[in-house]
Amino acid sequence: MSSGFEWRPLDIGQVRAWAALHAATEAVDHQEEHVSERDLLGYLDDPDADYPRGSVAVYDGDLMIAFGQLFSRTAAEPVHEMRMSGGVHPGYRGRGIGTELLKWAERAAGPLHEERFGGQPLSLDGLYLARHSAAAELFSDRGYQPSRSFLRMSTDLTTDLAECRPPDGIDIVGFTAERSHDARLVHNEAFRDHWGSTDFTDESWRHFIGYEAFRPAYSFLAYAGAVPLGLVLGHEYDSHTEATSQRELHIPTVGTRQAGRRRGIASALV
Repeated sequence: MSSGFEWRPLDIGQVRAWAALHAATEAVDHQEEHVSERDLLGYLDDPDADYPRGSVAVYDGDLMIAFGQLFSRTAAEPVHEMRMSGGVHPGYRGRGIGTELLKWAERAAGPLHEERFGGQPLSLDGLYLARHSAAAELFSDRGYQPSRSFLRMSTDLTTDLAECRPPDGIDIVGFTAERSHDARLVHNEAFRDHWGSTDFTDESWRHFIGYEAFRPAYSFLAYAGAVPLGLVLGHEYDSHTEATSQRELHIPTVGTRQAGRRRGIASALV
């Protein structure tokens, strides 16, 4: 581990330092992601994470200069694909801390995997901004290969938008607690054939819709009679609004079950 720095697991007492690290990173990386202490408290409740053994914070004195965390999938079909996220303070980059974080993740993933899916194959993946050539080189040097790219797409909701009516026989209704079971059913089936996706359990679904950012008023389901076919969920991050003075609705999920695809249901939901 990096000489002169303290490494210890993340916990609730570190959310202020953790949020400050996110802010320092955002000021340089411009990801349009503003993370508050409230957001981080929600992350610490994630049932798919083991913070005592699957997280680490790196300190230079009282300053958190890096962090890493591991998340387990809910299934190994057939490979258990664990995820790592993390970051290094811009003022401390280029000093080998990112490499040490990746090595830590590889060591920590094994025991967590064995408890859940012992005997099954294990893989580890991480994310980095496409423009970060140093991060790409870091992963490549450890034997990682690119497997997927993601794009952020946005539209201005203050302008006139093209109208998109639901298809015949489809009703769109708001998300309610009573419809939460239907929403999980739709999500699990809609994403079952999606790259890297595994089903939400009851526990992980409760956590997902329990995020402070979740907005039931901007979340909807599509039904054909009593049969749920489609789902769109909305998140709004108060920390982003506070930082930019602009409201932004984030869509983390939009999906349609097999029986409802190619009918325009997802377009109508959005």
